[in-house]
Amino acid sequence: MASRNQNRPPRSPSSKKEGVEGIPLDKRRRIGMGRAGGATNVERKPFGSVNRKLDVTATSDVGSCAEGSDCGNVEFTKEEVDALVNERLKMKKFDHKGNLELVSELNARLKDAIACHRKENEARIALEALQASLSKDLEKAQQDILAANQRASSVDDMYKRLQEYNLSLQQYNSKLHAELEVARESLKRVEKEKSTIVENHSTLRGRYSSLQDQLNLARTAQDEALNQKDTLANEVKCLRGELQQVREDRDRQVAQVQALTSDVVKYKESTGESCAKLEYLMEKTKSLEETCSSQREQICLLEHQLTAANEKLKMSDLSSIETRTEFEKQKRTVRELQERLAETENQLVEGEKLRKKLHNTILELKGNIRVFCRVRPVLPDDGAGSEPPVISYPTSTEALGRGIDVIQSAGQKYPFTFDKVFNHDTSQQEVFVEISQLVQSALDGYKVCIFAYGQTGSGKTYTMMGRPEAPEQKGLIPRSLEQIFQTSQSLMAQGWKYKMQASMLEIYNETIRDLLSTNKSSSTENGAPGKQYTIKHDANGNTYVTDLTIVDVCRMEEISSLLRQAAQSRSVGKTQMNEQSSRSHFVFTLRISGVNEGTEQQVQGVLNLIDLAGSERLSRSGATGDRLKETQAINRSLSCLSDVIFALAKKEDHVPFRNSKLTYLLQPCLGGDSKTLMFVNISPDPASVGESLCSLRFAARVNACEIGIPRRQMLAQMPARPADSRLSYG
Repeated sequence: MASRNQNRPPRSPSSKKEGVEGIPLDKRRRIGMGRAGGATNVERKPFGSVNRKLDVTATSDVGSCAEGSDCGNVEFTKEEVDALVNERLKMKKFDHKGNLELVSELNARLKDAIACHRKENEARIALEALQASLSKDLEKAQQDILAANQRASSVDDMYKRLQEYNLSLQQYNSKLHAELEVARESLKRVEKEKSTIVENHSTLRGRYSSLQDQLNLARTAQDEALNQKDTLANEVKCLRGELQQVREDRDRQVAQVQALTSDVVKYKESTGESCAKLEYLMEKTKSLEETCSSQREQICLLEHQLTAANEKLKMSDLSSIETRTEFEKQKRTVRELQERLAETENQLVEGEKLRKKLHNTILELKGNIRVFCRVRPVLPDDGAGSEPPVISYPTSTEALGRGIDVIQSAGQKYPFTFDKVFNHDTSQQEVFVEISQLVQSALDGYKVCIFAYGQTGSGKTYTMMGRPEAPEQKGLIPRSLEQIFQTSQSLMAQGWKYKMQASMLEIYNETIRDLLSTNKSSSTENGAPGKQYTIKHDANGNTYVTDLTIVDVCRMEEISSLLRQAAQSRSVGKTQMNEQSSRSHFVFTLRISGVNEGTEQQVQGVLNLIDLAGSERLSRSGATGDRLKETQAINRSLSCLSDVIFALAKKEDHVPFRNSKLTYLLQPCLGGDSKTLMFVNISPDPASVGESLCSLRFAARVNACEIGIPRRQMLAQMPARPADSRLSYG
């Protein structure tokens, strides 16, 4: 009832009516509320008074009902309906009209109550339908909420997993940083150990030289003692001979004395000669005795001299033994020092190897381009005899072998630090030892690129090609190929078989030329364009040059013949800075495909060796005509290379690789996953200090570029179809 009363629309003020018994509407409501509240002590009025009140208010009730019927909607409560049903009309006996009006009024009120009840039932049915639809909507909303909660829980799980993954990434990043710090600390420790070993090495060298001097003095003393011993031995031998001779003379004289004594006795007994003869004989005997005593004294003196000589001989023997013992001791000390020196040198070599390995590991983790600097020797035409040197090398432990200083005429010093610095005394073999491990990476399935950069006449072509007529002056290209062929031959015992393909080209005036082409029309002659070569990149990051001559090579002799052919075809010219200046960029590419028949593994490596043309100033080179066009093309391509390096250093979104044929060809080496090394060659000529500073600053920018961590191109099993025979540049 309460809910139905709440859902009812409110009564309008015009619809208020009085009760059946003439009670006003507000009083009826109060009576109904009293009944609903359980008030049972309401005083009941007698029927007479009620009927009288009804008579008094009948006319007004009829008017009000009429007005209510005219008004339309009348709302009734349950109490009002019960009152209408249970109401008993007090009719007058002869007042039919009044009775009819009362009945009419009651009927009208009952009709209104029925209509109100019907509307209320319809409203209740509508409300129940609305409640059912709202229940369905509520159930649907609850299902949506449940699905939303499930999605939220899944999103929460995903967020938790992402947080865990982010945490693992942070841990892995911290681990990498920790490993990098450990590697740096180990590198510093190795550097300190290296400096300690170098100091010990110098100390041992000084001690070795002092011990060598002592050994020489001991040997000299031993030789003198041996000579003295030989002299004393000869003297003792002479003294022994003289002593033996004296003993024989004494024995002979004693025998003569005995004979004379016997003769005297015989003469005394037999003849009794005269006393004069006897005195004569006595005097002679006395003289003989004196002679004998003097000879005894000489014998004693000789015995003393012999004893002294024996003592001297013993002393010399003892001195010789001590000298020999000291010599053996010094010899053992020298041997121990030599062993320690050899061990120290081995430790020094191992420490240097470990330093190089850690340095290469750090560079590979950083993904930087490695940079080596090489200073060519001073030439007679440089004119640096009267001027102070413009190149110096720091001697501190941190910068030893890695630092270089350029000094201008004003005395201002510009320090630079690279991965390795070679002075003017470094040989070709020493330079190659530093890059041999990088060349070995090409056989292991990596992309390797080595290129030389510098001004005209700084020694780039000598570094890369060398002098073929002198075996000890061979360049990096022939030495690298010799190592690759030797290593591939040694790996055949492990089941590896390698196939190698070579190509050589040059970029001359922004035009690609095939240096191995047998068709002379393929090159540009007399300004007429020949065959057009196009640089293409595939989806795997490899670069190809269309229609380029590719030669299968198996021996070093074939490579040497190809290098001679390429050297004859390459564009060179004479300028004021160089008698034979390279007027083009030379690119040698060796593609290596290796297959292990035992493990069915396959590796694919690429070795790019590049000799860039030298940058030069027109004011110094004096180029005119064709040389002027070549110089402009060279400087333009090197300027594009600088733009690419600066864009990579700044990590810009767009890197202008397509601005030049050179940069577009080197795109995998500069912006891919290649192991890249740049040689910056500089001249010690004081007139070239400006160009040297520009080259070193560009090399420092290159060394700061991060191109990505190198990846090894290796397949677990051999593919079903053979590899593409075209040659890749990275």
